[in-house]
Amino acid sequence: MSTDSLFRPFNLKSLSIKNRIVMAPMTRSFSPDGIPTDAVATYYQKRAEGEVGLILSEGTVIDRVSSSNDANIPHFYGEKSLAGWKKVIDGVHAAGGSMAPQIWHMGIMDNHASGWVPSQPFEGPSGLNRPDFNNGNTMTEKDIEDTIIAYGKAAADAKRLGFDSVEIHGAHGYLIDQFFWEGTNLRTDGYGGKTLAERSRFGIEVVKEVRKQVGEDFAVIIRLSQWKPSAYTSQLAKTPQEMEAWLNPLADAGVDIFHCSQRRFWEPEFEDSDLNFAGWAKKITGKSTITVGSVGLTGEFLAAFGGESSDPSSLDELLRRMDRGDFDLVAVGRPLLADPSWVKKIKEGRTDELKGFSKEALAALIID
Repeated sequence: MSTDSLFRPFNLKSLSIKNRIVMAPMTRSFSPDGIPTDAVATYYQKRAEGEVGLILSEGTVIDRVSSSNDANIPHFYGEKSLAGWKKVIDGVHAAGGSMAPQIWHMGIMDNHASGWVPSQPFEGPSGLNRPDFNNGNTMTEKDIEDTIIAYGKAAADAKRLGFDSVEIHGAHGYLIDQFFWEGTNLRTDGYGGKTLAERSRFGIEVVKEVRKQVGEDFAVIIRLSQWKPSAYTSQLAKTPQEMEAWLNPLADAGVDIFHCSQRRFWEPEFEDSDLNFAGWAKKITGKSTITVGSVGLTGEFLAAFGGESSDPSSLDELLRRMDRGDFDLVAVGRPLLADPSWVKKIKEGRTDELKGFSKEALAALIID
């Protein structure tokens, strides 16, 4: 099939990008003490030179002491870390690219394999990062209020530094998702509840604060998922009606683009329709959406940590859904992690030059 639909421009508020391909956020852990290095800046600049439409940074944590479980995860606060991010965005812009940081709070986490732990206990809605696994503190309402402010401050700094947009990480079992999920949110105050709509209050308030800090003309993205690493088959919204009650208030709060994470983009979200998560989100909210999940490669990302390699795969089903109007943008992870020129190769039909993916690619910042 023709790939022309992937190479149409996309414009929305502060975003003006040359094509529909997004670099998915992928944790790299190459920022000692939370400070992005010159090598990190080069890594992102090479993807911009490779004609990625929109680069989403790896998760970068907000200003809460226990927002991270890894000393090498980048921060999006503090003079030195923000100076590092300024180099990143300036390099991306110099190469003609666009970029958004993904602002992040991990919430309750397992302790890192390195043995490093933050100076204060992890924090979350109920001390849990999965049912029956407690590894931190239950947040007070003051903790929640301060965390919402920290998200807003990070978004304001993203705009001040010159980023083109901002993405809020609300997926994959991290803090915002821990509030969404009934398995980790056991609260009985206004931030809990029996329904997904009730448990969405924290995420909605984060979006409202981000919108307040960046203004109406700055594009705000949120990444959401139904699944989480501890529960692959989880569905926060088990019906289209529950998804409507979840997503529409987030859209009303200020989300411009829903980044809808799936392990495999082609899998239908509900029975009696082949629409995937991004397709349903667009149908329900009318907002732009990003699809993601094993685009361009066999296998899926988490399997790579177990040593599973992947080979290039056809884009025909992706293009069929895109041409049908199911989603607006396509996020690509592993192919771009392994090959900064992946977009150029797709555009120019150089499919014989596409690379596979192996876990070795996780151990380096590949720049050629």
